[in-house]
Amino acid sequence: MPKIEVKQVVVQEIAEKFRNAKTAVLVNYRGLTVEEVTELRAKSRDAGIEYKVYKNSMMRFAAKETGYEGLLDVLVGPTAIAFCNTDPVAPAKIFSDFAKKHKALVIKAGMVEGKILDVKGVEALAELPPREVLVAQVLGALNSPISGFVNVLNGNLRGLVVALDAIAQQKQA
Repeated sequence: MPKIEVKQVVVQEIAEKFRNAKTAVLVNYRGLTVEEVTELRAKSRDAGIEYKVYKNSMMRFAAKETGYEGLLDVLVGPTAIAFCNTDPVAPAKIFSDFAKKHKALVIKAGMVEGKILDVKGVEALAELPPREVLVAQVLGALNSPISGFVNVLNGNLRGLVVALDAIAQQKQA
């Protein structure tokens, strides 16, 4: 297979990952030891995140093809990318936490559901509570008005029962 065709296959692979990913985080890994990179890869794999290093030129072509031109500015120097197809918050959390412990890892940018994020956006995404907590909060907020309505109805019924009981006691007396 000619060299150009091999590169085209890689670009198509990256473009497909961009299309399928809910989240992608781009990082500069320069300065990390082999052990630290291995630890990061293991944490990524455990969370269902694909962590990979591609040539910047290949990622540029894939970014242009998929409409993520906003990432072109950060595709300089050593760049690794983490794709996640399931949890939109997991890559931001894992890489932000890892960057806090290992100053050599620098977050460059991210992408969530088709939107490009800068470093602050990725960090804000990392601060979100887990999906299960968010779902519980939404359900609690939805349940609150219903509970209040039921209490109001119960209050009226209780008042009616108390009034009827008072009338019944008066008639007996």
